[in-house]
Amino acid sequence: MKFWLFSRREVWLWLLGISVLVLSILAGVWLLASEKDKTTSFVAQAVKEVPIYFVEKEEPVLALSFDAAWGCERTEKILAVLKEYNVQATFFLTNIWLEDYPEMAQKIAADGHEIAMHSVTHPHMNSLSQAEVLEELAGNQKMITEITGYQPKLFRFPFGEYNNQNVILVREQGYAPIQWSIDSLDWKEMLSKDDIVRRVTDNLHNGAIILCHNNGQWTAEAIAEIIPYALEKGYSFLPIGKLIYPDISAVDQQGRQMPPF
Repeated sequence: MKFWLFSRREVWLWLLGISVLVLSILAGVWLLASEKDKTTSFVAQAVKEVPIYFVEKEEPVLALSFDAAWGCERTEKILAVLKEYNVQATFFLTNIWLEDYPEMAQKIAADGHEIAMHSVTHPHMNSLSQAEVLEELAGNQKMITEITGYQPKLFRFPFGEYNNQNVILVREQGYAPIQWSIDSLDWKEMLSKDDIVRRVTDNLHNGAIILCHNNGQWTAEAIAEIIPYALEKGYSFLPIGKLIYPDISAVDQQGRQMPPF
């Protein structure tokens, strides 16, 4: 009499098939988990902390800003143009500039312009430790206040260079990290006054932040055309501190600061 429904060979084949199936399922689960981890890692990398490049505005308003890290001989002409059109701008000052031109910093503040921070030494901040970044912020704030009496609330990264850690660090110190949406490139000697004017006027938009420098060769002459052009188009000018909203972390991945809801 035969007591087995299957031969021993058939049983072994059946067990082998079950084993292969189990291993296939386990391999599939592992692959799914691995892909999930990769996706999570990718999403984490894609979510970047971003400074304010521009502000979402329904009304036609702009901000004009000037970085100061070298030279001063052309700053008087810039201030004269701003005064002529009654425009208040934002000046981002470094300590290496403040040490050489404290009287000009005082004049900028006395003319009613906003004073903002641009670091102590104008370094590549991504290469600094957290302690060194904090020193750049604290030292810059201290000198600005001592020379001008101004309590700065804005910070611009030298060279426009930043990373997640430094953006968060700047915010934690109570400063709004500020970039720009229109770059005049006025520091490039190869560009003419007309080139600078065209770069800015062709790209005007609501809530724009315009980057210039206090000692560009053609900056004064360029803004003498940019400002009346913008005013004629219906734009008005505000310092950045009055352009942005209080929530300095409400910024999307394009650098657009969102209005409060």
